[in-house]
Amino acid sequence: MTPTPTEAAAGSQSAGPLAGLKVVELGQLIAGPFAAKTLADFGAEVIKIEPPASADAPGGDPLRQWRLLHEGTSVWWQVQSRNKRSVALDLKDPASRDLVRQLIEEADVLVENFKPGVMEAWGLGYEALSAGNPGLIMLRISGYGQTGPYRDRPGFGVVAEAMGGLRHLTAEPGRVPVRVGVSIGDTLAALHGVIGILMALQHRHASVSAQAPKGRGQVVDVALYEAVFNCMESLLPEYSAFGAVREPAGSALPGIAPSNAYPCVDGWVLVAGNGDSIFKRLMAVIGRDDLGADAQLAGNPGRVARVAEIDAAIGAWTGPQHVVDVLDALNAAAVPAGRIYTARDIAEDPHYRARSMIQRVTTADGLSLDVPGIVPRLSLTPGAITLRAPRLGEHTDAVLQALRGTRPA
Repeated sequence: MTPTPTEAAAGSQSAGPLAGLKVVELGQLIAGPFAAKTLADFGAEVIKIEPPASADAPGGDPLRQWRLLHEGTSVWWQVQSRNKRSVALDLKDPASRDLVRQLIEEADVLVENFKPGVMEAWGLGYEALSAGNPGLIMLRISGYGQTGPYRDRPGFGVVAEAMGGLRHLTAEPGRVPVRVGVSIGDTLAALHGVIGILMALQHRHASVSAQAPKGRGQVVDVALYEAVFNCMESLLPEYSAFGAVREPAGSALPGIAPSNAYPCVDGWVLVAGNGDSIFKRLMAVIGRDDLGADAQLAGNPGRVARVAEIDAAIGAWTGPQHVVDVLDALNAAAVPAGRIYTARDIAEDPHYRARSMIQRVTTADGLSLDVPGIVPRLSLTPGAITLRAPRLGEHTDAVLQALRGTRPA
C-alpha cells in the first residue's frame, strides 16, 4: 500500500523487507546516496552523515544545491534523500570521526564514495572498522575501483561513461558524442552496489557460526566505469571475435532491425519491429505486405542487410501522421511502439499513476511535490516513502543521544 501525502511527509520508518538493517551513509552527490536511498525505500534505517554548515560553506551534501531550488534546497534532494536521517558531523574532526566510528560499529552496512585512500587516512578503512564490527558490509564506490593503476585518479560518472564505452555510442555517425541526459554512470554504479550489498548480506547470513555470531562481512568494490562496462552487451566479444569496433548509430540499434525513431508531423515515435512475426504485422499496418512477405526479410540478418530500405518505408508511413494516430494503429496490431516522453508526458500519463510511479510528498519547507515512486515492486513486502528528505543535521541530536547521550563538544 503506498502512503498518502500526509504519511509520506510525517510517517515512521518503513517495515519493508530490509526493516532492521542499519546503514551509515558517508557518500555525497549521486552514486553512494542513490544506493542508500534504494535500501531506505525498502525499510533500511539510513543515517546520512553530512558536513555541518560553517562561516565559509552552507554545509551538507552538495546535491542540496544542485539544479532547481525551492527555498534554497534542490527538489532533487527530496528524491535522493527520502527515508533517511541527517546527522551533521565534520569528518575532518577527530572527535566527530570517533562518533562516526561508533555508529558504524552498530551498523550492518556502510556506504561511501570517496576517492580511494580517504577513508584509510581518516582511520575508517575496512580493516580498522571490521575489527570492531566483523559483520560489517562496506560498499565502496569510486571512479576506477580500490585497486589498479588508475585507482587514485579522480573519477566522475561522466568520465566512467566515456571509459566504459557508452559515450562513444551515444551520437549520430560522424558527430560529437553526447551524454545521456541523466547521471547514468552513477546510477548504474549505485544499483550494482545495492546488488553487491544484498549478495553480501546473504553470505553473511550463511556464514553465521560460533566464531562469527553475526556472520562475516566484506567489501563491495564498485568502480563507476565497470558498472557502465557491464551493461555494454556485445561490445567487447564482437571486437574479440571479429575485430569489429561498434560505432555510433544515432537512434537506431545496430544489428537489430527495424528498431528506430521515426518522424511524425508533431514529433517522433519509437518503433521496435524486430521480432520476425512483429515485422510482418508492422509491414501490414504500413501497407507494405510486399516487404512482409519477402523471404529475405523473414529473419533478422536479412532485415539488417536492408535496414535502410525498411526504415525508409516506415518513415514514409509515419511522416504525414500524428504520433497518437501512429501509436493507435501500432498498438492495435501488437507492434511495440511509444512516444518519446517529456516530463509533462510522464506527469500526465495514467499508467504511471495507476502503478504508483508518481507519488506526492510534502517537503520540510511545505512544498507539495511529485516524486518518482519505488522500484522494484514487491508483492508481499513493498517499499514505501515514509520519511521526507531531512533538513541538514535534523536528526543529529536524536541519533547521538541514542548512541551515547551527548553531542560532540
